[in-house]
Amino acid sequence: MADENKQLLIVTGMSGAGKTVVAHALEDMGYFVVDNLPPTLLGSFWDLINNSNDFHKVAVVIDLRVKTFYTDLLDEVNSLEDNGNVQATILFLDASDDVLVARYKETRRLPPLANNGKGRLLDGIQEERHILTPIRNRSNYIIDTSNLSTKELKQKLINTFSDRKRQPFSIEVMSFGFKYGMPIDADIVMDVRFLPNPFYIPELRPFTGLDKRVFDYVMNKKETQVFYKKLLDLLETAIPGYIKEGKEKLTIAIGCTGGQHRSVSIAQQLARDLSKKYPVDITHREVSRYIRK
Repeated sequence: MADENKQLLIVTGMSGAGKTVVAHALEDMGYFVVDNLPPTLLGSFWDLINNSNDFHKVAVVIDLRVKTFYTDLLDEVNSLEDNGNVQATILFLDASDDVLVARYKETRRLPPLANNGKGRLLDGIQEERHILTPIRNRSNYIIDTSNLSTKELKQKLINTFSDRKRQPFSIEVMSFGFKYGMPIDADIVMDVRFLPNPFYIPELRPFTGLDKRVFDYVMNKKETQVFYKKLLDLLETAIPGYIKEGKEKLTIAIGCTGGQHRSVSIAQQLARDLSKKYPVDITHREVSRYIRK
């Protein structure tokens, strides 16, 4: 009997329509993905999945690379469903003939039915389209990728198949010290080592930017105020663009020499101002080095 907790998604469609992109995106969404499975093995494969507790969301990519068996696909799907093993979902990827021709020319590859390079590209594409018509008509979802960017195609998959959907946009503001290395996961890095340094003020040296005395010293300097206003204007201009491009989390790293005074102060103020519009987390990477036990 079918395990209602297990999902089978069959990905098929025109060669060159984006199945490789879809396979990678589904893996990122938690699917166990098998590429280029002959349709005649679908039943045996699903028996293995059904007898395992390790796989719950499974996607199988099937296309005309296995053209000898492709005509069996509908029969195999019907057999699975008739036996009550699973209710399969079929995703068909399509694109216009002219887009497919352009993609093949760009990659210098040939469609599966291009007669080993002796036939015309368009002839092979149109023959493939004819063969795939029955499975296209049976599909639960059809996505035309002709005018979709890779990012747009991935987002469409998330909207359709992901349990988590799209995460809300958030920002992480991080302070760090250059002498301990730059953070490799930062999207934006700002160097504030040019600002007046509390390190050279004996009564401030032992403390961090979390201390009001250090914070006020850094933020009340005229050069800091001029710089900070421009920085905040820049970020408020750029952040909507990151959101539009599909960014889910933006990491802004503020660095000074040791990650103790200036970077911490700027990061504190930046997190405070950005949190008026966006969810913000703040991390002070080096502060624990300077806090007395």
